[in-house]
Amino acid sequence: MTPPDGHPHQNGGAGATEDSVLSLEHGDIYLCQDGPRDGPVLLLIHGSAATSRSWNALVPLLTTLHRVIRIDLPGHGRSAEPVDGDYAIREQGRRVGTALDRLGVGHAVVVGHSSGGYAATALAEQRPDLVTALVLINTGPGMDAFTAPGPAVIDPARWPPTDDQIRQFASTAFRAGYEVPQELVDELRGMTYHAVTTAMQASVAYLNRQALPDRLRTLGKPLQVIFGDQDRRWRPSSAADYRVVPGARVELLPGAGHTPILEEPARTAALLLPFAESHM
Repeated sequence: MTPPDGHPHQNGGAGATEDSVLSLEHGDIYLCQDGPRDGPVLLLIHGSAATSRSWNALVPLLTTLHRVIRIDLPGHGRSAEPVDGDYAIREQGRRVGTALDRLGVGHAVVVGHSSGGYAATALAEQRPDLVTALVLINTGPGMDAFTAPGPAVIDPARWPPTDDQIRQFASTAFRAGYEVPQELVDELRGMTYHAVTTAMQASVAYLNRQALPDRLRTLGKPLQVIFGDQDRRWRPSSAADYRVVPGARVELLPGAGHTPILEEPARTAALLLPFAESHM
């Protein structure tokens, strides 16, 4: 990783992973790039309490033809907490757009996992010139579809939580029996209590103002929805709510839970790539 001067570091040839930290107005933003730098852009946005590393299993399957950009949202992973404390989804989308401008990206197919789909949608709302199409992976359409039990209350004074507490919190993010990766445990522990809770509250507020299918229906952007049919956080049948969006492609992944990008990367890529290539 490079110092926060906006200058990238390449770990090899033109298609090697390239880490960058961009100095933006309200805090440094980390991103990384893989694949041919002259290829069409796929932007990957992680969900709450996760990082750009949640895409690690999927990225190698996407980079034959695509320039794949991953970003750590504010307060997540290697990105700084926003100095103004603003985790609102609209502000997250604005900062993602600013980062892409700094990279000279003019167009991108934007892929969001879980609540990363809200930042992706906010980006499309603000920057329709930039977003050519959207892919939402297990992104809940509205709070009436949320089914996971509330996480155990953790005293902020006892933060960071233990491994067992994190695994309990994260267990519904995967199909039953799937072992929560230690890397996820370690990265969540590295976040502050404020970042975790405030980012999640921002997602709820965004949905409560307007359900996602209603937002997307007015955008006029091509939409693909991929949903694991064993999701234990969002009612899998709620994926059908997105059919109100004209032309939306809604696809269920049998046997996958809330995080098919880790559980079933090959099957996820097999759905995502043809859609992305048709909208580049």
